[in-house]
Amino acid sequence: MRFDEAYSGNVFIKSHPNFEESQVVIYGMPMDWTVSYRPGSRFGPARIREVSIGLEEYSPYLDRELEEVKYYDAGDIPLPFGNPQKSIEMIEEYVDDLLDSGKIPLGIGGEHLVSWPVIKAMYKKYPDLAIIHMDAHTDLRDDYEGEPLSHSTPIKKAANLIGPTNVYSFGIRSGMKEEFQWAKEVGMHISKFEVLEPLKEILPTLAGRPVYVTIDIDVLDPAHAPGTGTVDCGGITSRELLASIHAIAGSSVNVVGADLVEVAPIYDNSEQTANTASKLIREMILGWVK
Repeated sequence: MRFDEAYSGNVFIKSHPNFEESQVVIYGMPMDWTVSYRPGSRFGPARIREVSIGLEEYSPYLDRELEEVKYYDAGDIPLPFGNPQKSIEMIEEYVDDLLDSGKIPLGIGGEHLVSWPVIKAMYKKYPDLAIIHMDAHTDLRDDYEGEPLSHSTPIKKAANLIGPTNVYSFGIRSGMKEEFQWAKEVGMHISKFEVLEPLKEILPTLAGRPVYVTIDIDVLDPAHAPGTGTVDCGGITSRELLASIHAIAGSSVNVVGADLVEVAPIYDNSEQTANTASKLIREMILGWVK
């Protein structure tokens, strides 16, 4: 798959012009074919890029500037509308190729199901992979109304693949009773309601391990991120999520890839959600890429 062709759309601010010289590749997964409530997250990647022009290039949290990290915005994967199986296959192949090229993949969704093929690709390269998952929802269903390909299922699929004790979920405040029971029975770590403090307790146990981080924007309270498909009150603040990203940055875990998903710009006329997402991505780049 070619990554070095010119991308004609908007790119994330300070994107490096050369794929080969870059450590990180930003790519979009514009898919919302399986959402259970409000669609629109397929427009998230493009809008997050567009609003990133308003970012400062300097992070006062980390005392780093974007020019210190070479990252390449490869644009969106051209996923076939309405075909989740084919889309999943294309995403996995795409990330396989990124990893073969020695790049750190940083994906922008799209619905949360897009994380599943990425995790499959990551696990092939990193068999001791651990997952840090920040979300309002458990995403531990086997299916949603009989459909196994759903944004309600990616973490269950990931847990079955890499082992549930290697999956750490934070900020969870919504899900079926059976999902919580299953997680408890198999030893999967779920921290309800909060992210930062329980994350700080877990990070030392993951020192030196390859870690994939997946962040659903709805881990934030709707007051901070109304532009998402399945809003759920009682979430964390954007300040806590930033602090959680910085806690990972200050730890000894090896972040080998990440994604941020479920931004649906149509539901937020203020563009608060997209702007927050772009800042989170800036901090992920500056904090997690050494």
